[in-house]
Amino acid sequence: MDAAELREKTADELKSELARLKKESFNLRFQVASGGFSNTARMREVRRDTARVLTVLNEKEPPQRSVDRED
Repeated sequence: MDAAELREKTADELKSELARLKKESFNLRFQVASGGFSNTARMREVRRDTARVLTVLNEKEPPQRSVDRED
């Protein structure tokens, strides 16, 4: 997955892509734990794709500032 490709997507599309990647990461971890996993490079790809999606999502929607209150 390319960062330029991700920048063309909307924030909602990126959020759904992030959910899909997290689900895939969860499933891959289970496969590794059960010993039935042979493509270990895929785990690295999923982690990096997740980071790319989060980076582009933060570019599109900057985090909201928290307001410090003194009571």
